[in-house]
Amino acid sequence: MPKHLQKEIENLKKSILNLSAKVESAVHDAAFAIEQRNRELAQKVIDNDIVIDQQEVEVEEECLKTLALHQPVATDLRFIIAVLKINNDLERIGDLAVNIAERAVFLATQPKPDISFDFSDMASVAQSMLRKSIDALVNLSVDLAQDICASDDIIDFMNREMYLKVQKAILAHPEQIASLIHLLSVSRHLERIADHATNIAEDVIYMVEGQIVRHRTEEYK
Repeated sequence: MPKHLQKEIENLKKSILNLSAKVESAVHDAAFAIEQRNRELAQKVIDNDIVIDQQEVEVEEECLKTLALHQPVATDLRFIIAVLKINNDLERIGDLAVNIAERAVFLATQPKPDISFDFSDMASVAQSMLRKSIDALVNLSVDLAQDICASDDIIDFMNREMYLKVQKAILAHPEQIASLIHLLSVSRHLERIADHATNIAEDVIYMVEGQIVRHRTEEYK
């Protein structure tokens, strides 16, 4: 690999890891704001989204510049393509963290709904999948990426469980419908974060092995 291209690849790695750290922090803070009804923390997540958006644009520009100037091939080309896709997934996760934070802002003004569902468990699974997907990227670990793809069923089950609990709670407490619908939205957003983490894992597999594994996650279950 030419030295200039190697330097650009290393810079891309640092940039995508920096972005992933900011996104992971946003997800953590948004989930914590839901649990604690912390309006100030939720607002911080919303306000900081512009930083994630700006950095996503910068990473994309770095990728396009590297493609244009160095015309990489084989593994290097797959790496840059994967970073472009992962970059987009991270930005979308940041948006989902904002959506959760917006729900937290509303819920902080409302009485706590009468529903037994531990969001901390669901948030923990989503955050773990996101963290592992980045670890898989750093270590170029196909095994870890495959584990993430297989574990997506866990959070899908949690989301379905939440839907059923909200459905029953609405019938029992129709006066709480607004808060309950917001909680259901939080569950759906966490499930989508896990989906994006799975996308990142699939891109890592593509980066390492050159195989597109979308729609084949049943192989890892």
